[in-house]
Amino acid sequence: PEDTVTSSFASFIHGARPEHLSQTVRQRSKRMILDSIGVGLVGSTTRVFDIALRYCRLYSSVAVSSVYGKPGVKLSPTLAAFTNGVATHSMDFDDTWHPATHPSGAVLPALLAASQMLPPNTKPNGLDFLLAFNVGLEVQGRLMHFSTEAHDIPKRFHPPSVVGTLGSAAATAKLLSLSSAQCCHALGIAASLAGAPMANAATQAKPLHVGNATRLGLEAALLAARGMEANPLILDDIPGCSGFSAFYSIYQPKPLSTPGEHHEFLLEKQDIAFKRFPAHLGMHWVVDAALSVRNLFINYAGSFCPSLIRTIMLKIPVSKYINRPFPSSEHQARHSFQFNACAALLDGEVGLGSFSESSIHRQELRELLDKVVVEHPEDNVANFDKMYGEVALLLHSGDVLAGKCDTFYGHWRKPLSKESLLKKFRSNASHVLPEEKIEAIITLVDNLENLSDSSQL
Repeated sequence: PEDTVTSSFASFIHGARPEHLSQTVRQRSKRMILDSIGVGLVGSTTRVFDIALRYCRLYSSVAVSSVYGKPGVKLSPTLAAFTNGVATHSMDFDDTWHPATHPSGAVLPALLAASQMLPPNTKPNGLDFLLAFNVGLEVQGRLMHFSTEAHDIPKRFHPPSVVGTLGSAAATAKLLSLSSAQCCHALGIAASLAGAPMANAATQAKPLHVGNATRLGLEAALLAARGMEANPLILDDIPGCSGFSAFYSIYQPKPLSTPGEHHEFLLEKQDIAFKRFPAHLGMHWVVDAALSVRNLFINYAGSFCPSLIRTIMLKIPVSKYINRPFPSSEHQARHSFQFNACAALLDGEVGLGSFSESSIHRQELRELLDKVVVEHPEDNVANFDKMYGEVALLLHSGDVLAGKCDTFYGHWRKPLSKESLLKKFRSNASHVLPEEKIEAIITLVDNLENLSDSSQL
């Protein structure tokens, strides 16, 4: 059918051209690519990545695609995409957009794997790669805007497992130069492979959501390229028969305009949030608030002295899966308002080492956690564009010290500087790569439009 929501998305994927990407979109997406590679590299040092890699190496297949942090190790394209997607989300260190999802990790590993899969004479160049990446971002962003439910911190499905799967399918379909009809079927196939429940947040299974999104989107595009068909109305709202609407209780799809003069990419309008430390995005508000009040406390008392504190009051939005008073594992700690606030108060920072087993189970940290009381002000909504974090210290003396953060450094309203982003990338990549290779990647991504063979990434 023509003139449907689904056909408009397929036409957009097929018809997008490099000249449709503004300089702003190119620069912002290159920042995302660089950050995502760095996050994937440091993620390749985690236990959950090791489990995923050992699982994938059980299978004998055409091993042509590289794995983050493992020189000489190659897997089949789909398994490499899966493994690298797991690495990207293994520490919850990857970028976040609004409405809430992790866009890069669901797309980039699929494109990296597909670039290595293609024969030498058909390798996409860097500009083709950059365009495909942005097509994958745009599809995710537009799908998220179909439901008001998607604007809030999720309760049912983990967004990257839903929109990320279709974003990966769209990006790969673009990289493979599929026809408009094949792009339509790729989206339909991907919808049947999408969705993961929020109950697995704060467990080792959560990184699988991003790994599966990028892998299954790639598979959907490969199946469509080989002639598999799916419902050509998968994104439309058809009464009595759920398509993509199955993931949302409120669903109002809109056609995607043809790329060109009348289409502005979402990345043009809104930047991405980059995380300064490896934890759920909501933690960044309470950490900045905690660091602010910690400075006040040191000025007040001369040093940080926990014995002077009677109560630690957190004012946070209602979100059950990130309200964890006493986390017992690294993944729970990454999803705990209480832990991140107390770690920031105690150490003056939150970083990679904050989530080690020895750090989590420190007696002095546990004593601080015992003092935490949570409030949920009505004006503090569970929405990454509207929420705030507030930390107040009620002292035994009767004095009260408070810090509040409504926009943390790294949020799309307060983006990381180039220097901060490069510092993060270099720090992450240094866990597995020598300095010369780190600098080579920075140069490669910065000049991506001029790269003749994107598989060099």
